[in-house]
Amino acid sequence: MGLKGKLISQTEIKGCKDLFHEMFKNKPHHLPNVAPQTIQAIDLHEGNWGTLDAVINCNFTVEGQEKVVKVSIEDIDEEKRLVTYNIFEGNLIEQYKAFKVTLHIENEEENNLVIWTIQYEKQNEDVSEPFSYLQMAVNLTKDVDAHHVNQ
Repeated sequence: MGLKGKLISQTEIKGCKDLFHEMFKNKPHHLPNVAPQTIQAIDLHEGNWGTLDAVINCNFTVEGQEKVVKVSIEDIDEEKRLVTYNIFEGNLIEQYKAFKVTLHIENEEENNLVIWTIQYEKQNEDVSEPFSYLQMAVNLTKDVDAHHVNQ
């Protein structure tokens, strides 16, 4: 396997696609209330919520391990309901030279699909592919969707 890769998942949601997009674009600091088992804290470090170049500190748990990362919002597309995050500091950088996560919501007939794309470059061949982070994103999708459907 090479050092660079891309992982993609699609998950259908029952809730409102606009509310879902809003949560990850403008209100990620609400995620610890929605999925405390996964996200422990999200704090704004620089800029404003929902704007390009905002810098966010994120504390989360994956595979039972607590992680801390610093993330910048690199791209926002309202029409496509897309947000791209670039992880540039923290635990992940120990294993990955580059780690970018894109959330995109598509309509397929009457279905709303949440698509997560992780683009990464490993520090070396001994680093595994970030499947656990993709699974965390899928689980977070389900938690946020359940939160919106049950409100």
